[in-house]
Amino acid sequence: ENWHFLGFGGLFSGILAGFLGIGGGTVLVPMQIALGYTPLQAVATSSLAIVITATSGTVQNWRMGFINFQRVILLALPALFTAQIGVYLASIFSSKVLLVTFGFLLLLNILLVAWRKRLILRETETENQQPTLQPHIARMLTGGGAGVLAGLFGVGGGIIMVPLQMLLLKEPIKVAIQTSLGVIVITAISASVGHALRGNILLIQGLILGLGGLLGAQVSTRFLPKLPDKIVSIAFRSLLAILAVYMFWQAWHIR
Repeated sequence: ENWHFLGFGGLFSGILAGFLGIGGGTVLVPMQIALGYTPLQAVATSSLAIVITATSGTVQNWRMGFINFQRVILLALPALFTAQIGVYLASIFSSKVLLVTFGFLLLLNILLVAWRKRLILRETETENQQPTLQPHIARMLTGGGAGVLAGLFGVGGGIIMVPLQMLLLKEPIKVAIQTSLGVIVITAISASVGHALRGNILLIQGLILGLGGLLGAQVSTRFLPKLPDKIVSIAFRSLLAILAVYMFWQAWHIR
């Protein structure tokens, strides 16, 4: 087994988790597929790793006084239920369909990162604006969408939670990231339980990925308040493009 490779991948995903408010599954799933695991195993095992990673980052945010538990719970409640829909879909999709849809998710993420940048630029203008939707509807859409992604793709769902919180709830970028990471703890637990009941999770691999992520998230949550968004954003979008091409290439080779 490539334990050192799993540990490094977990570390890298944890760093991304703290910087971008995502669970890191966008990196963990392609990496496990490269190591020869099935797409379903990769998605399920990523969910377990993300529980550990996101918990680590959230505890650090809480200790630094950056977590509002009411915000987290209101987004997490719909995600708890929709994560099970995602788990069900992951179990009925073929490997080829799962890889292709994951590739499209990565491409969508590139657009969402660009969208988020535009929202940041508008942030000062919209600072005192009211939310565009009823807050409870906005939270159901945001948390519910994140839950489906968590169960289906083994990602935390932060990639849609951050821009949607900014757009629909008018949250500042750093509050959205910190809230998102807290919600991911709950969505990933829900997805992990669903996958575990179906026997999809590789326990040891998930724990190694998660422990690597735990270390990475501790590093990045300490630096997030000081970090300019531009460099991380460019590097992240480049990585997503490479991973998307890789997922399509893997899907092409499945008979």
